[in-house]
Amino acid sequence: MMTNDIRSIIEQEADAVRNIPISERYAEAVDLIVKHVHKQGGTLITAGMGKAGQIAMNMATTFSSTGTPAFFLHPGEAQHGDLGIVRRNDLLLLVSNSGKTLELIELVDLARGLVPDIPFILITSDPQSELARRATLCLPTGAPREVCSLGLTPTTSTTVMTVIGDVLVVGTMDRIGFTSTDYAKRHHGGYLGSKSRQLSGKEAGA
Repeated sequence: MMTNDIRSIIEQEADAVRNIPISERYAEAVDLIVKHVHKQGGTLITAGMGKAGQIAMNMATTFSSTGTPAFFLHPGEAQHGDLGIVRRNDLLLLVSNSGKTLELIELVDLARGLVPDIPFILITSDPQSELARRATLCLPTGAPREVCSLGLTPTTSTTVMTVIGDVLVVGTMDRIGFTSTDYAKRHHGGYLGSKSRQLSGKEAGA
């Protein structure tokens, strides 16, 4: 692989991030998360299949470490009993590039069998898809072209999904006033734990 090829891939992914559609729906999504998790005592439940599922799992762990309790629910396992984690006041955050992932459509139906009015936020490339039409809020990715030479492997799409998740995490942190002290209580080990305790000490001495 030549240097120019590498630069082209990086530039394509960077352009895809720059072209994520920005709207008031991000603020509305943060409002929903704060309302259901921080005001009503619910949990943020993320879900996705395949590579999108891995992104959804990362979102759940990042939200949890920054003060917003979250679980990743595998759509397949949900049909075999894991759906039992869904409760009143919970909120779903679904990730589907196509917006028509069968397992997620089934998950919505099953979840609403337990909690009929459970809302869900959808991250997708197709705002006209079935999941998007049923979503409480839809956050479009901008449908970027995959940098994969076949145009098939989730590459650029997962990069964009990750960034959208980061926007929601940071927006929620800001809304709830999450501090270094709060972070240190949730992340004791490793470099980040040590750094957060140092910052926490500075906050206490300020």
